[in-house]
This record gives sequence, C-alpha cells and structure tokens, in this order.
Amino acid sequence: MTTDSGSATTSVDPMTPAAPMTARQEARRRRILQATARLAGRGGFDAVQMREVAESSGVALGTLYRYFPSKVHLLVAVMQDQLEDLHETLRKRPPTDEDPAARVARTLMRAFRAMQREPHLADAMVRALTFADRSVSAEVETVSRLTTAIILDAMGPAGSRPTPRQLSAVRVIEHTWHSALITWLSGRASIAQVGTDIETACRLIDPAGAVRR
Repeated sequence: MTTDSGSATTSVDPMTPAAPMTARQEARRRRILQATARLAGRGGFDAVQMREVAESSGVALGTLYRYFPSKVHLLVAVMQDQLEDLHETLRKRPPTDEDPAARVARTLMRAFRAMQREPHLADAMVRALTFADRSVSAEVETVSRLTTAIILDAMGPAGSRPTPRQLSAVRVIEHTWHSALITWLSGRASIAQVGTDIETACRLIDPAGAVRR
C-alpha cells in the first residue's frame, strides 16, 4: 500500500548505495532508473508513479520499494546517475580553458545544457531534491559530493587538496548553479542570465586556482 506521495506506508528495507549488489541486481536497478527517467522526461515529477515505474522496468512493486522507498528517492538516484555520467564524460573530455574560473563555468554550463535538453526530467529531479527529507539525506549528500567533485576537477590541478576557502567558494558556486537552474525552470531567468550568474560566481576563483578575497 502506498500514500499519495508515492511512499510505502509499511516499513521497508531500502538498498543503500554502499550495499554490494550482484550483476543481476545492478541490471535491475539500472532498468528502474531508466524507466524513471523516461517517465519524468515525458511528464515531469507527477508522471513518476511507483506502480508505473515497476511495470515499465519489469520488477515487482515490492521489489521496487526495497530499492527505493519513494519517488523522491528514485529521482534523486536518477540525478546521481546523471551526474556520474557527466563526471565520467568530463574526465574524458575536460574543459581546456587556461583560467580555472572559466573551466568551472564551462563545466557547469555543460551540465546545464544537458538538463536543458530534457526540461521535464530536470524539473522532476530538482523538485525531488527540494522535497527530500531526512530519509533521503544520504542520497542528497551523494549528489552534493558529486557536484563538488565535478567543480574541483575543473578547478584542478588533479589530485590537489582544496583549501577551506576553496571549498567555501565551491559551495557558493554550487548554490548559485542550483538556484539558477530553479529560476530557469520556473521561467524567471533566461539561459543568458543563467550563464551570467554562473560566470559571476566562478569569479571567486582566481587565475591561479585560489579564491578571491
């Protein structure tokens, strides 16, 4: 039995990202996330219903709940999956700008353009992050760590340890990127405005890779 929000009313034992999975379980999880992304891509947050996700991915509803207790968990996991793919792509084809701030801005705009191609999916993922409560804190933290890693990789050099001031700048840049995405999705900001806001935040990083005071 489920509530209107797509959460199970009975206690479940969700599979955490740290739990080891067999190849079969990994394949099942992949099908679930792909089905979720398809549904969200067509109709946004409201189009993601647990029963439809189960049917589309070919798993039992109870099995779905063991992996993901709610559609918020599902959509945050989809965002994590997409960020992992983006991170891998950026490692293979990193930005080549000489200025670290320009590299970070270019990286975040690449991420933004990826979301721009599927606005319904982007809106669903952002809404899931907004609605996430304590039960989704581990998944939300993983999304935040991935975003931080993507920005730090763009700042470079690879393997360097960021200073506390650099990490503070990264947090400001993350907040700006997230806020710019929300305002664009709500129709309150143009793509040009998003780019300007991201570039402005990235100026916290100086050409030497430090943080401006």
